[in-house]
Amino acid sequence: MNISQLSNQLSTEPHRFPDCCLGVSSTLIDHITSILPKKPAFTVSVGSGSGLLEALIVNRHDNVSVHGVEIGSTVNRYIAEEDMHVVTGGWGLCPAAQQASAWLFVYPRDPKLIKKYIDVYGHQSIELIIWFGPRVDWPDYEPQFAQSSFAELTFPDDVGMTPYELMAVARRS
Repeated sequence: MNISQLSNQLSTEPHRFPDCCLGVSSTLIDHITSILPKKPAFTVSVGSGSGLLEALIVNRHDNVSVHGVEIGSTVNRYIAEEDMHVVTGGWGLCPAAQQASAWLFVYPRDPKLIKKYIDVYGHQSIELIIWFGPRVDWPDYEPQFAQSSFAELTFPDDVGMTPYELMAVARRS
């Protein structure tokens, strides 16, 4: 199924797709794009996996640009090749992240990777970081933001997510 067909399946209620760990809804996509920087700025999604979430964002809102970062290029199914970056391992940093205006972390595996991105590239042009994951995981990730220049945290409610998932938006304090 192509991205337009998948996008047409979205409703206001979150839906699980086999290629995405996050429950996705049209409400969520609209909310994400309302806060992401607009072109020519771009967002880097670290650990983009299949790229489904990123492609849905771009497909529904062509005024934003989202680049994916993954360990291998074979995982990506939906992000345009020119917008896909490959790193050499789970701790590899993507140089494109330093030119991005925002970062997405969707179900990241380790809080230390976020800290590494903030420490190395967080002083560049980054305006915001969006973290998605299970609510129960947030206490492990919160210190990475609270102890950084991205300590201004908000937790949007009613944005079309499953009840057990959380969206944290971190801005420079």
